[in-house]
Amino acid sequence: MSKFPIDLGAYQRITLDASVPTLTAEQRDSLKANIQLLRDAIVFFTATGAARGVGGHTGGPYDTVPEVVILDALFRGSAEKYVPIFFDEAGHRVATQYIMSVLNGDMPAEKLTEYRAAHSHLPGHPELGFTPGVKFSSGRLGHMWPYVNGVALAHTSKTVFCLGSDGSQQEGDDAEAARLAVAQNLNVKLIIDDNDVTIAGHPSVYLKGTSTAKTLAGHGLTVLEGDGEDLDDLYKRIVTAINTDGPVAVINHRPMCPGIVGLEGSTHGHDVVSVKVALEYLETRGHQAAADFLKEVKAPKNDATFLGSSDKWDANRNVFGDAVVGVLSKLSEAERKEKVRVVDSDLEGSCGLHKIHTAYPETFISSGIMERGNFSAAAGFGMEAGKQGIFGTFAAFLEMLMSEITMARLNNSNVLSHFSHSGIDDMADNTCHFGINNFFADNGLDDAYATNLYFPADPLQMKAVVEKIFFDPGLRFVFSTRSKVPTILDTNGNDFFGGDYKFVPGKDEVIREGTDGYIVAFGESLYRALDAVERLKKEGINIGLINKPTLNVIDEETLAKIGKAPLVLVVESFNRKTGLGSRFGSWLLERGLTPKFAHIATHKEGCGGLWEQFPHQGIDPAGIIAKVKELRA
Repeated sequence: MSKFPIDLGAYQRITLDASVPTLTAEQRDSLKANIQLLRDAIVFFTATGAARGVGGHTGGPYDTVPEVVILDALFRGSAEKYVPIFFDEAGHRVATQYIMSVLNGDMPAEKLTEYRAAHSHLPGHPELGFTPGVKFSSGRLGHMWPYVNGVALAHTSKTVFCLGSDGSQQEGDDAEAARLAVAQNLNVKLIIDDNDVTIAGHPSVYLKGTSTAKTLAGHGLTVLEGDGEDLDDLYKRIVTAINTDGPVAVINHRPMCPGIVGLEGSTHGHDVVSVKVALEYLETRGHQAAADFLKEVKAPKNDATFLGSSDKWDANRNVFGDAVVGVLSKLSEAERKEKVRVVDSDLEGSCGLHKIHTAYPETFISSGIMERGNFSAAAGFGMEAGKQGIFGTFAAFLEMLMSEITMARLNNSNVLSHFSHSGIDDMADNTCHFGINNFFADNGLDDAYATNLYFPADPLQMKAVVEKIFFDPGLRFVFSTRSKVPTILDTNGNDFFGGDYKFVPGKDEVIREGTDGYIVAFGESLYRALDAVERLKKEGINIGLINKPTLNVIDEETLAKIGKAPLVLVVESFNRKTGLGSRFGSWLLERGLTPKFAHIATHKEGCGGLWEQFPHQGIDPAGIIAKVKELRA
């Protein structure tokens, strides 16, 4: 079916005037019809992401439809008074931007059925210049309000809106933005969905005593609170904000996913609606054609087989948690409470920290979306010898922590940090969520307190790494991917990191010997490089493979070995500008080693989807093989 199965042509393009504080019966009816239409459509097309296996975050855009349709009508009524952009700092609410792009005629409605699919140009966060009709890039959660302040400074005669949430307001950027907005009396109006839900729980539970409304009032903003599902009150508060000088926060209380049976009020509404719940919703609402369409959506399969790896796959991000639990099980409860503290940033389920939370809750702190403060809290706990702070979040957010990492190093802190979702694999959120600048963590001087970066290649090595480094002093950063990885096999078909394997920090590992050159890889790039090596050997090209699990420490012995080979190719999913390959050639030259050298890595905008990201960057086995042959030529 090529036609979008819900008629978006039924959207009523009414106009509203902010000088009129009440709705007419006709306006109210039109808004209600528009709200239901867009909510139904959002459930449908985000659920195609669930069916396709790429996720999709239904709850945020579904919740905020009432405010969006009111703003749309206001923009249409007096375009000259506003910057007519739905700036949104809750990045996962991209479905709002996509459906408005369709309504504005920038792309056809049927395009929405390719939501978050690879090469669809509909990634999980809005990206300016990438998707037709998208007018800004939101980046990561809680980063837009400071930017919108600048937009307001550039358009002093206009009102600028920023859609937010109680989750995005937890980020420290927003506290700084609030102070500037008040000090400069900027005409910024925040429209905040306060549903008391984030990924891992309810802010009222894990951040007791906090209030988005009181916090913003404390910064000096005018705050207008109310029920986000009361259309007349919502409209009145929005137009009051418009007619009030300076920054105003319109805070809308509602349960997550109001009206969706099986999701309302639940943390599960944060991510994508399940196909089962979506089908029930659509059929109940009379959208049988949409339900039938959804039933036919299939997840694309990666049929590739990888030579040199087993058929056993696991998620290293979860294995990290299992490995920590294994270490902690050897301590008494008193020792665990005295020596270890885990500080989560609302991502315990994504980073494997939930395993620790469940097994040893006495060590665990559920905290909010406050990466900077949470990392520093873990570092402060680990300031004394023998104490270990443990911290976890997505690798993309490592870039936010540079100053805090430096402070932890200057204070000789002991922190074991797990950064999941490193690299680009399985990253439908796309470019803003790529964890590709992880070398930024190693930002100290040569004589600074120890900082090591580790990227285990498979679940067995992850366990070995954690067990070895857990009680080491200093800053230790362990990386893993969102995707599952297979176990690496030796030349006899046995688990390379099984049996009596012991991890040695700083030591590179020869996975395969080679006489024609070596590939250097790590993490989720290793099994792909191993497949390329095995296939090249079948063609008579004897390329070896080196695993570099300690990313930032030079193994002089192994470097000398591969530096004497005819060629060296570094393969990684990190940023080509800042990754291992950006320094590996210098390491070789400094030692008078001059093999033919090349480096392939992430170097361009993502393509969405999951496994498709690797071939898109040319770092899949086919891309690796092609580069080796190019070097040999």
